[in-house]
Amino acid sequence: MENSRNFYINGMWTAPMAGHDFDVIDPSTEEVADTIVLGGQADTDAAVAAAKAAFPKWRLSSKAERLELMQSILDVYMRRSDELGAVISTEMGAPIDMSKVSQSGTGSFHLKAFIASLKDYEFEHALRAGEDDTRIIHEPIGVCALITPWNWPMNQIALKVIPALATGCTMVLKPSEQSPLSAVLFSEIMDEAGVPAGVYNMLHGDGPGVGSQLSVHKDVDMVSFTGSTRAGRAITIAAAETVKRVSLELGGKGANLVFADADPKAVAQGIARCFNNTGQSCNAPTRMLVERSRYAEAVEQAKAAADATKVNAASEGGQHIGPLVSEMQFNKVQDLIQQGIDEGATLLAGGMGRPEGLNRGFFVRPTVFADCNNDMTVMREEIFGPVLAMMPFDTEEEAIAIANDTDYGLTNYVQTTDPERARRVARALRSGMVDMNGKGRGAGSPFGGMKQSGNGREGGEWGLDEFTEVRAIGGWPT
Repeated sequence: MENSRNFYINGMWTAPMAGHDFDVIDPSTEEVADTIVLGGQADTDAAVAAAKAAFPKWRLSSKAERLELMQSILDVYMRRSDELGAVISTEMGAPIDMSKVSQSGTGSFHLKAFIASLKDYEFEHALRAGEDDTRIIHEPIGVCALITPWNWPMNQIALKVIPALATGCTMVLKPSEQSPLSAVLFSEIMDEAGVPAGVYNMLHGDGPGVGSQLSVHKDVDMVSFTGSTRAGRAITIAAAETVKRVSLELGGKGANLVFADADPKAVAQGIARCFNNTGQSCNAPTRMLVERSRYAEAVEQAKAAADATKVNAASEGGQHIGPLVSEMQFNKVQDLIQQGIDEGATLLAGGMGRPEGLNRGFFVRPTVFADCNNDMTVMREEIFGPVLAMMPFDTEEEAIAIANDTDYGLTNYVQTTDPERARRVARALRSGMVDMNGKGRGAGSPFGGMKQSGNGREGGEWGLDEFTEVRAIGGWPT
């Protein structure tokens, strides 16, 4: 890729001032796909300085100007969407058909949703009807450090870059070094769309390097981070010195509550949702809790669905799951599968090693454990691979208690045809999001969790709020 070894700073592609080479590995082949440079302190300082210099002018831009720019970004994005999908497929292993539709598609989906939200967003308004002399003003928070993960590159970039831009902030994007090439292409899109110099900047780096430098930088006003709970804690501690805002979208261990009256396809659909993106999604329903009267049937259905799940190279077309992103992730998932076996869970499907016929690449066998209890590692830790853990429950209250007995609180799932139960259970679940009966949430819905799944919200008007400071002014002339 032409700009893979460069950074995008102050409206220009620039060579790194410091740093070292880092190979981007194709997880299907274990071969080098490209090489980037991980930056150093001088590069971080240059990117932050560019964003700081651009902020005074960009913060005064009008909503109309920002909407026009966002539409321009969307137009260029749509033209290069397939190219983005192909790049993502190569760098992190999403199957090519899925990558072009879902991985790349998330970027345009969020762009459209933010355009709609910004049109109705009020940056200034009266405190309440009849109190026009107290003015509430939502203004951009300032220079934002945006740190994004490898598993859904465009999803997270769009959920951070676009609302920051829309609210008048300037920014420095640090994408994951595991999936950096899509961020290079996205930066080309931003440049072609005409984003003013310094408003958007991008440089490569790892967490201990550029990530840490951004977190402690005195001229960064906010850090928006998506990644592991461990890294989120470290960023929060680092940012505390300068009391900057920290928004975190972290891990998850979603429970899928399947009641006896659930749709006959609920188990198979739960397997598909869990294995989507090779299980590398923070909102994956990786715990399946099944009402006991249906449990034996569900076990059979889960085994059949897992056995029917195809695994193949990311470059191959068709409906299958691809490899995990890296050797490190492969080894982590293998270790957790072995722990499930060692702790006494019943291995229904999959298990250790690569699928038959795939001797190279970071491929994992689609795995299902049954007869788990909530103390087992596979029920408590975020695995980030195609691994499902199942256990039965007897009552609605027990199901809710098991689902809530976790450090995480991102997404839970409810399968029942009883409307009253659906509402009751959804209200009782301690998670930022609940999906019911296979139906997702509408465009512009808030995305985020509670407990150790994070503390912010992305998407729609809530995503815009994340990047603003709220001011109250009394005695406003009327």
